Amino acid sequence: MPTLSTQVLVIGGGATGLGIAWDAALRGLKVILLEQGDLAQGTSGRYHGLLHSGGRYVTSDPHSARDCARENAILRRIIPAAIEDTGGLFVSTPADPPQFADRWLEACGRCNVPAQEITPAQALRREPMLNPRISRAFYVNDASLNSFHLLHALTESVRSSGCQVLLWHQVVALLIARQAVVGARVRPLAQGEEFSILADVVVNATGPWTAAVAALAGLHIPLTLGKGTLIAMASRVVNTVINRCKPPSDGDIIVPVDTVNVLGTTDVPVSSPEQRSIEPWEIDLLLAEGEILIPSLSQYRPLRAWAGIRPLYRPQEVEAINNRSITRGHIILDHAENDSLGGLISVFGGKLTTFRLMAEQTVDLICRRLGIRSPSLTAETPLQPGHRRHYSLPARLTSIESARATGHPDLLCECEVVSKGEVLTALQGGDVAELADLMRDLRLGMGPCQGTFCAYRAAAVLAEVGAGAQTPQQALHAFASERSRGLSPLAWGTTLRQMALQHRVYVDLLHAEVTD
Repeated sequence: MPTLSTQVLVIGGGATGLGIAWDAALRGLKVILLEQGDLAQGTSGRYHGLLHSGGRYVTSDPHSARDCARENAILRRIIPAAIEDTGGLFVSTPADPPQFADRWLEACGRCNVPAQEITPAQALRREPMLNPRISRAFYVNDASLNSFHLLHALTESVRSSGCQVLLWHQVVALLIARQAVVGARVRPLAQGEEFSILADVVVNATGPWTAAVAALAGLHIPLTLGKGTLIAMASRVVNTVINRCKPPSDGDIIVPVDTVNVLGTTDVPVSSPEQRSIEPWEIDLLLAEGEILIPSLSQYRPLRAWAGIRPLYRPQEVEAINNRSITRGHIILDHAENDSLGGLISVFGGKLTTFRLMAEQTVDLICRRLGIRSPSLTAETPLQPGHRRHYSLPARLTSIESARATGHPDLLCECEVVSKGEVLTALQGGDVAELADLMRDLRLGMGPCQGTFCAYRAAAVLAEVGAGAQTPQQALHAFASERSRGLSPLAWGTTLRQMALQHRVYVDLLHAEVTD
């Protein structure tokens, strides 16, 4: 069996894993990162898009609130291209406990979370669609953070440092010798034979799969999984992050992300990272809670729903009424100390906002284990967006206009303005194994028609160049199923008509086996 070697092997290509690889690479360590799917396919690509100010956790989890406030300022410096500075409001509606606002504001002061009270009239001038009956309003440093931009920038920074990021590679076994994890056996999911990677330190940064990877070494991690369902509205009703000024609960936030608003979230205990089905009651709850903030919300079209899985640490001695009472702080487990098994570190929990801090602390531990003295550089090192052209609708419209002089560009996706040339460039990059990768890279299929017309065009390009791990027919079926997931609970009005059109195109015309 072929064998590679490295100092650090990172399993998991979400924000945490890539952040660890980036931090380690900047310190001069040799790193290989493995991801079983595409970038942003897991929890990092299934969140509400919020760059936390810390305000949501000042009363329930002060430690997490302080971490978020500090990291918010750092990320604004090092990756501004991935952040839209929307600002945020915490507002007290008639449905919220009036006494909570003063307690919340005091807690912001204790946690060093900047918060400024403004009048309800000022809040309504900023966001006219807000509930006119709000009684208190506070401005905070919330923003929108595009995880697709962030993860691509991290990947390119890791690779430019001479380290490896291997997508579509699954760990099938951990290699153990002399009471230590010394590497992993890896299966390429696209093509090729299994191979081994030997490493001085293996980092398990697989989010909701953390317990499953640890189990490969015979270890038990007491992980509780929480499913969070979100809804994307088809337009931006508000341009500021809007939070309910009350203890964290279901449906208490609206986040402007790119061209949509995201309503979130629920927190439902689940037993598997794959358990992401959405119940109709979750949709009803999110829309009903959203109308408390935006009374006219029902006049706007819900575009789609999706769910992500939160990994939460809950040892046996920790009592919790529900998942929301479990800390959102991150956990770093050194299994040499916890389980007498060297060479393995597990890191999970936290927020996407705190990924850099999680990475710094993890690599600090790695360096101590390897006897290396080298400080983290990530807080002062800008992340460059790289050569990829990530989502920017105005920029794409400008490029189309400039191309008219030499001929109209061959558009595959009118909703998100994605050209055939951009798809070909993404395919030539080598990381595209399925059509859904193009969705995450280019937003192909993420617009109002949800891939009804662009997916089969992209499948034709896939066939033309012979790229990807699937046949064009398999790719089309998988993409159609992915885009239909989460639509059923929203099936009324315009969304129901959209679903009927998709069914006619994919099932009746193209005979795609679409499953929800």
